[in-house]
Amino acid sequence: MEYSHRYHAYPTQEVAAELDYHIDVHRQAYNYTLYEYENVDDDDIGSAYKHHSRLPNWKDEFPVFSEVNSKALQRTVTRFYQNLTGLSEQKQNGRKVGKLNWKSPREFQSITYSQSGFELKNTSGRHATLWLSKIGDTKLRYHREIPDEAAIKEVTVKKGTTGDWFISFGLETDEADLPEKPEVEMLDTSNSIGIDLGILNYIHTSDGNTVDWLDLKDEYDRLRREQQNLSRKEHGSNNYENQRKTVAKVKRHIRRKVLDYQHKLTIWLVTEYDAVFVEDLNVAEMLQGDGNARNKQAAAWRQFITLLEYKGELYGTHVVQVDAAGTTKECATCGVETAKPIWVREHSCPSCGFECNRDANAAMNVLQRGFAELGLGWPEDTPVETALPADTHSVSAKRVIEAGSPTLNEAAPAAE
Repeated sequence: MEYSHRYHAYPTQEVAAELDYHIDVHRQAYNYTLYEYENVDDDDIGSAYKHHSRLPNWKDEFPVFSEVNSKALQRTVTRFYQNLTGLSEQKQNGRKVGKLNWKSPREFQSITYSQSGFELKNTSGRHATLWLSKIGDTKLRYHREIPDEAAIKEVTVKKGTTGDWFISFGLETDEADLPEKPEVEMLDTSNSIGIDLGILNYIHTSDGNTVDWLDLKDEYDRLRREQQNLSRKEHGSNNYENQRKTVAKVKRHIRRKVLDYQHKLTIWLVTEYDAVFVEDLNVAEMLQGDGNARNKQAAAWRQFITLLEYKGELYGTHVVQVDAAGTTKECATCGVETAKPIWVREHSCPSCGFECNRDANAAMNVLQRGFAELGLGWPEDTPVETALPADTHSVSAKRVIEAGSPTLNEAAPAAE
């Protein structure tokens, strides 16, 4: 299993200058890869592996490429071909995209060391040191340990839009070292849960729990004010650059707050249940539709689902995405579909008479579809019998942030 850990880095002024220089050299290497791909007719062009064989000639012709780590230089060439593959996939999916362009300094702000050229040391306590070949040592805030069973496959150093530095470790853990997931045949409604990603609540679960939205009103109000201040500055001036960094810091604060919230919420879900079923949402299409796109984007549902899936692997929990179509309309008891405008918040089935909260009904449908997805069929003991509106328990987002999980009497998991 592959995943990553990200840390805040604090290079000295000299090391930061060296990092800036190396990043710019790698930017030139990326652009030169694009140039050769478009203009050189050679058997060594067309794939990252073939293009790597041209690097010795690069160093002879342009000595500047000898000043950076060779493995990192190969990784930059690979980065170009990964971008090329991503572009091709978008075209195949019917999206109108152009071609790859040369990267400006603002667009290229990271380098990756792959396999070698780095060493993590002095990891006792909350701080550590990362040594990078041809650059030197960089201090980082080691707020969570890298598991002993995880191998560091690559290291990425990135300069954020605020001017801060971050280091990401690409980790790989052997499947044999991961916790075993419970047997599918042992799953039932007592240890499994369906999740509806809601509108009035962030999530609504099939066992009657709800978790409120994270309140970001103050943060977005400040972002609007800072963006208004930015619009009044002369583009390219020092005041403009300073204000741009201020705007970037506010945006970073919002992203961090949402991510921290999601980390704590997903840890609670995968440690509390043996199986978690969630809607497979087309988030990109939702953002393009009518409604409050900002709130939908702040929800970061795709990020939430991604975190849920990878933590399911780490903690030995089944995480399954199910088709989201019709979960709100379909009655969780009899399956009859009833159209509901967005403002109708209660489910009342005209066929069987079952009544409950709209989102609770959707969550129970997600649970049932999850059981079907695993080949278990309809759960014998459905939550429909007990998950009535009176049983709904609401948990505020503040409690998730402060306690680390919606259940206050449990130990709070560490923020990631």
